[in-house]
Amino acid sequence: MKRFLIIGFALACAGRLLAAEVGMDFSAANKLYAEGKFADAATAYDKIIQTGVRSPVLLFNAGNAEFKSGHLGRAIAAYRQAAQLAPRETELRANLAFVRGRVQGAASQDSFWQNWFGTFTLNEGAGLTAVLFWLTLGTFAVRQLRPALGPPLKTPTRILVTLTGLSIVVLGVQAVDHFNRQTAVVTAAETTARSGPFDEAQSAFTLHDGVELSVLDRHGEWIQVAGSEGRTGWVPVKQVAILPGA
Repeated sequence: MKRFLIIGFALACAGRLLAAEVGMDFSAANKLYAEGKFADAATAYDKIIQTGVRSPVLLFNAGNAEFKSGHLGRAIAAYRQAAQLAPRETELRANLAFVRGRVQGAASQDSFWQNWFGTFTLNEGAGLTAVLFWLTLGTFAVRQLRPALGPPLKTPTRILVTLTGLSIVVLGVQAVDHFNRQTAVVTAAETTARSGPFDEAQSAFTLHDGVELSVLDRHGEWIQVAGSEGRTGWVPVKQVAILPGA
């Protein structure tokens, strides 16, 4: 599929910044991908990610390599992290939807509100809220200093107050979602969700590679998860990738 060409991602500036940071390692990983050595490329990208480097183009390429290696869950985890940094990249979201469509079991699909709130990154939302706040404050100041401008500025002031309030609400929802909600993506070919956080607990249901679940609790090396169907169970941490809210 053409979307999975490694150079197809429209983030040239991000690519240059990434190359400046990791240089030869990133180029080597790209070369492995171009040669069709997808598993080796995925490992090479992951080594860069483990150093703390975060870039949409790096995570996008890592997701492509994981998908080509047959690792649906790891691909979804990489794409979702890339989408948090570049939420408006249509090619990225298309790849995420494409891989999700190949997951066995209940497919995850972002709600209308998740898509709407995810249009901007958390930093972009904070910046927009700050701009609207200061514009509103400036408008009030002008009306106080120049009473003659009060009537003409009445409607613009109301609009700014409304937009500022809406922006604050959206930013609050984004912040709560990002810092308080976690998602677990199954990265094992198959894992068993159990009734308790130990190997001897009764089997509750089976989960397949790529299934996305909400994290409810954690106990040692186990997490309690809930699927889209409302079922809950405990799975080993080592068999999932845990992501912050989208």
